[in-house]
Amino acid sequence: YVEAPIENIHINAGSELILRQLFSLYGQKVHLITPTYYLFEEIAEDSSHTCLEEESDFHFDIKKLVIPDDTTLAVIVNPNNPNGAIFDITENIALIEKHPDTIFLIDEAFIEFGGKPATEHALKYKNVIVTRTFSKGFSLAGCRVGYAIANEELIDHLNSHNDAYPLARTAEAAAIASLENIDKIRARVVYLKSLAEDFAGSLRGLGIKTYPTETYFFLGKIPHMGADEFAEALSKRNIHIRPLHHERLGNKFLRFATSTEENNTIVLDAIREIFKGY
Repeated sequence: YVEAPIENIHINAGSELILRQLFSLYGQKVHLITPTYYLFEEIAEDSSHTCLEEESDFHFDIKKLVIPDDTTLAVIVNPNNPNGAIFDITENIALIEKHPDTIFLIDEAFIEFGGKPATEHALKYKNVIVTRTFSKGFSLAGCRVGYAIANEELIDHLNSHNDAYPLARTAEAAAIASLENIDKIRARVVYLKSLAEDFAGSLRGLGIKTYPTETYFFLGKIPHMGADEFAEALSKRNIHIRPLHHERLGNKFLRFATSTEENNTIVLDAIREIFKGY
């Protein structure tokens, strides 16, 4: 599936364990494209940022990415979480070659939904590692199956700090079954992306501005009230959406995700009720 030799693959109980291990090794000076997955800012010892702008719909030309010379770990999430934009490092190989002492972490948790995998670069360059999970595109979040692709030296180092049996047999069986039914997985990905497109259109009809995505989730800008107040109003209706807390963006954005048409209808009905009177 990943088109990489077994010697270049590290498997663990979820990609978060791998990410935390990489940050413990190389997280002294981290460069992030923000907003991004909240965990990275929490576990980085020190960080610099390339900031996505609302005026550009939170998209960014990866060919323009530059990082400080003392960066120990550069993190690129492709597709990016929380906005679903594609950041394809293959468009800026010169950056990898310019910083041979910087580890480039390409987090491909949502790669099944869009973007070009960076596997070939993880195999070619000693300073590139790709992390992935079965929690998103394969819908196996409860099974905790994650893996990394990199050069043998880095993989050996990760393996040496791993449990002897990192996966439960049930998780292993579920992952294998998913790979054996990859056509069904891909069909569900197409379905989820279609649902997200329809969901975003319905939200726009209610006055919520949405931003382009390549995945099943996207950013929405909330009118009439702050994102915290909006999320609390949804929570009272047993709908739980996490506000996007980012100091540059203020209290106006939420990450919406889709799962089923029925759930989308429930959320939309709740929002109509919340916005009643505005």
